[in-house]
Amino acid sequence: MRRPPQPPLDHRDKPIIWTVSVSRLFDLFRDITLEYDDLATIEPINLGFDDAVRHIRERMATERCDAVIAAGSNGAYLKGRLSVPVIIAKASGYDVMQALARARRISPQIGVVTYQDPMPELAEFAATFGFQIAQRTYATEEDARAQINELKAAGVKAVVGAGLVTDLAEEAGLAAVFVYSATAIRRAFDDALELARLTQIESNRGRRAAVADTLRARHGLHDLRGESEAMEALRQSVVLYARSPATVLIQGETGSGKELVAQAIHRESPRSLGANRPFIAINCGAIAESLLESELFGHEDGAFTGARRGGHAGLFEAANHGTLFLDEIGEMPLALQTRLLRVLEEREVVRVGGTRPIAIHVRIISATHCDLEQRIREGRFRADLFYRLAVLRLHLPALRERASDIPGLAEWTLKNALAALGARPHPNLHAEIQACAPLLRRYDWPGNVRELRNLAERLALFLAAEPLQALTPAFVLGVAPELGNATGTAALLPAPAAAIAPRLEDDSASAVLARFGGRRDAAAHYLGISRTTLWRRLRAG
Repeated sequence: MRRPPQPPLDHRDKPIIWTVSVSRLFDLFRDITLEYDDLATIEPINLGFDDAVRHIRERMATERCDAVIAAGSNGAYLKGRLSVPVIIAKASGYDVMQALARARRISPQIGVVTYQDPMPELAEFAATFGFQIAQRTYATEEDARAQINELKAAGVKAVVGAGLVTDLAEEAGLAAVFVYSATAIRRAFDDALELARLTQIESNRGRRAAVADTLRARHGLHDLRGESEAMEALRQSVVLYARSPATVLIQGETGSGKELVAQAIHRESPRSLGANRPFIAINCGAIAESLLESELFGHEDGAFTGARRGGHAGLFEAANHGTLFLDEIGEMPLALQTRLLRVLEEREVVRVGGTRPIAIHVRIISATHCDLEQRIREGRFRADLFYRLAVLRLHLPALRERASDIPGLAEWTLKNALAALGARPHPNLHAEIQACAPLLRRYDWPGNVRELRNLAERLALFLAAEPLQALTPAFVLGVAPELGNATGTAALLPAPAAAIAPRLEDDSASAVLARFGGRRDAAAHYLGISRTTLWRRLRAG
């Protein structure tokens, strides 16, 4: 996703982010870091697990760090052992499908090795495409090595996984396919940057001021776009649920708009009226357990090593008389689930290290993309908390389940994307979108509305550069070849060369950058190169 423009920062005000990785992920982190050097001070740490924890703890005794980025088992290990927020880079479903397509070209027998949790959707994928996929999970490095040896003995020739898995696969003489894409890593960098900025604002101005200025609900009922029956029913539910103070659980796939719906409920509610009705969102899966407890419930002076002098109010207190949105609630550790349940039942919070109960009046809206009832059966989520959070429930339809909305959404998002580039839509845009509608409806949209928005931004870049270019199905396929496969597996259908939008391959990088008004994202997309490659070309002159 394209980052919004940010004002230049003094080096003293820049967020400080450390990336922790080993193996090939280290190289990917390093390349992406170049794109963010104007927005943050980023330092790579080429360590893992205990070595990384020890190194970071020692440095944090005398140095500042606003966020840590890691991935896979290494990230999960760090998250439970550091007080600094740990952002875990996650491969999207689209990344996984592309990796599987690459592995299929190597061998029809594929192994997928993931940390702790399997991927149940792979079974359906394998059945649909006739892939032979053997899934394995691991908890430790030795466990991962054993799983890979078992796969090798079973005749598997290609293994898909993260850095540790691919290293071990190559060590065992197997072909290794790395699952992470540059897009997934950029998403983690963006999340870390946002969290670091929020932490800085809070530190410099005080929590309530930060909440007042940065954590208001921006979206309302009008942002829930679509004329399908499913969307009409959703809007009616939002209006109905807004009248009640009861908790709401929103379930839906990644990119389906869960926070947007939560904001709409808040905006339609009497709680949003007046100047002191905050909407506060926190991602329960992006913050270390020790820090998440302090963020939610607050802490007293001296409650733990590194606690802020004088203590501070938690998000429950900051959201008093408003709404607290708990995103990725399924990732909340069990110990904190117990504390959360008590707060919901008692309507009061006790800060970490404190004894005095503080009355709070907060509406809780939570969201998840996972099956919480399955997690209850696995002992990973409390049943009593689930029923307390899910007094009212909303299931958001996937984009493919409301295919009639896709052309209208595509037109609206494309117009917005063109406007962001200072370009006007083609007079025949509506008719052209309708001509592309069958192509758009056939695609599965695994990333849902977020993926559609990303496609619109890609198309807008080419249309802004070539205003006379018609939006034909062939043009759309050239820019987004993944649409040519109804299941969304881009790598299985290469883009026809004749359909690719024209690019100024002979122009210098600086000339193209100037043409796009200095927007590096736009220039890189137009040239068909990454932002990192563009940066290197500009440096080379």
